[in-house]
Amino acid sequence: MEYEIDIMSLEDTQRLALELANLLNEQNTITLEGDLGAGKTTFTQALAKGLGITRTVNSPTFTIMKQYEGRLPFNHLDVYRLADSDEDLGWDEIFYGNAVTVVEWAHLIEEYLPDERLAIEIYRVDDTKRKFILKPIGKQYERLCEELVK
Repeated sequence: MEYEIDIMSLEDTQRLALELANLLNEQNTITLEGDLGAGKTTFTQALAKGLGITRTVNSPTFTIMKQYEGRLPFNHLDVYRLADSDEDLGWDEIFYGNAVTVVEWAHLIEEYLPDERLAIEIYRVDDTKRKFILKPIGKQYERLCEELVK
């Protein structure tokens, strides 16, 4: 099952991310796909805020991963630079540790992703409007999406 959410403003994006953050537990993985400028980093920043992260969160494009401490530990990965790479960054520790993990450009490391996760696709409709498609993979993520969109 997929859930489609029309987002009309930056504030709507932030609100969705904050609501999702309130439903997350340790070891949750969220993957983000979308064109440049679609809102992946904006969504991730609001999610981090909802997890109690007070540090500035920006895309870890050149470092691949940044880690933050908040209500829950938080890993933010941007794996764009890993295209055509077989580099193992300790995926099991990242995905099965005690942190919420967000992965931008996740399709590039598909074979390393956990079997269960929340896949989110973000499409830019115009300057302010976005379409979010949530694809829960696994029962816990199905329940999470049902709670989020009710």
